[in-house]
Amino acid sequence: MRDWTRRQFFFTWAPSLFAQRRRRIAEVERPNILLILADGLGAWMCGCYGNKEFRTPNIDLLARLGVRFQNAIVVTPAGSPSRATLLTGRTPMQHGIHDFLTSRPVTDPPQGQSEAPAGFAQEVMISDMLAQIGYHCGYIGRWHLGNDAQPGHNFSYTFTYAEEEVTHRDPLISRNGQISRVQGYAAELFTNAALEFLDRVPQGEPFFLVISYLNPNEPYEGHPDRYYELYQGADFKTIGWQPPAGNALRGRQYLADIVGNLRKCAAGLTALDDQIGRLLTGLRQKGVWSDTLVAFTSVHGLLWGRHGLWADGLASDPINMYDEVVRVPLILSWPGDIPVEATRAELVSSYDLLPTLCQLARLDPQIEQRNLCGRSYLYLAMNLPFDKSEEPWPTLAFGYYRNTWMARGRRFKLVLRNEGEGPNEFYDLTQDPRERENQYDNPGYITVRDDMRRRLEQWVEKYSV
Repeated sequence: MRDWTRRQFFFTWAPSLFAQRRRRIAEVERPNILLILADGLGAWMCGCYGNKEFRTPNIDLLARLGVRFQNAIVVTPAGSPSRATLLTGRTPMQHGIHDFLTSRPVTDPPQGQSEAPAGFAQEVMISDMLAQIGYHCGYIGRWHLGNDAQPGHNFSYTFTYAEEEVTHRDPLISRNGQISRVQGYAAELFTNAALEFLDRVPQGEPFFLVISYLNPNEPYEGHPDRYYELYQGADFKTIGWQPPAGNALRGRQYLADIVGNLRKCAAGLTALDDQIGRLLTGLRQKGVWSDTLVAFTSVHGLLWGRHGLWADGLASDPINMYDEVVRVPLILSWPGDIPVEATRAELVSSYDLLPTLCQLARLDPQIEQRNLCGRSYLYLAMNLPFDKSEEPWPTLAFGYYRNTWMARGRRFKLVLRNEGEGPNEFYDLTQDPRERENQYDNPGYITVRDDMRRRLEQWVEKYSV
């Protein structure tokens, strides 16, 4: 009998296996899609990304059941513009939501946006596209894109916060446009609504469900007592928080007692984690687990004391693009099609989600017609090689937040402000993963810095229309 080495096996059989799995994408009935969104969850907070003090066993389990992207980047470290990009595939410069929506925007320094632009209602979302090919579409939780009580966009079932002010206890909810106060804990209510939606979908017909939790973002009060009790004695010595920075803005009230407030934050995170477990159990009980792609990510991260700051990109003046706020968890699971216990190191972005879901559902995302900058990472998730005719995967992910632009590579990060006039930043993440030494003026980095700057400026120019 012939002795097979791993290399011989790979070159003999792997091409046919890859071809079979590629054909499956084209031939299999369109899978269900469950998109779970956290709010304020940075990758650094999850156990499967290395955190040893916050308890996230169900998120970690989901990572073991599928593929974990190590370098998933949001285009904007703020909820409304990031959520809009996830659903439309378009940059904030294109869809017009540049900051979080609030009836009380601040002008000095600018924080918040009073409303979405008039044209945002006509934006094409992934739900609009999926509904046209027979998907039952539902949206549950925080919308935060204007007209919160009635999201529209072909979501036939909605259960959302009905107003700007959000709470974890007894929230004001719009259920398919009917507004009422609902008693209970919001995260649990959202999961209940998700399970109800699954019961409504006729057997054998595909669904697209978005469940957008407020956790672990503020308010930090209102979670069930059992979650606060979990962290009563926690000291968070490994979290890496620092004394308050002099440029701290949003969330600075929490910096007076960082450890005490971290205990509250951790409670909200573990409460979210429990809901992930309930959702996964629900999929199995309803018999749709094997036919469902589960995607878990966050609209942005938070600093929670790192760099002496607390909130998101607006935690400081000037705006920051630290990895804690732009690098988020991204986990995909699809039993039988996405390998288990897998990781991918490629840089992927929130603007890549729509093309990915389009490829999954065999839809044309109209990249050229709509001037989308994203690309499907489905083959990456399935561990399939790209076709020889395809371009290599991009080596940079880009970001934008008001007057601040970012290019993030595997090793280097460039931050430009005020159209490059500064103050600017450049970090060597291999040598300085916590972004403490600004190398922008270091002559040793000029060549790579200027190349990244050129590519970043080209991206901003091309994807502002």
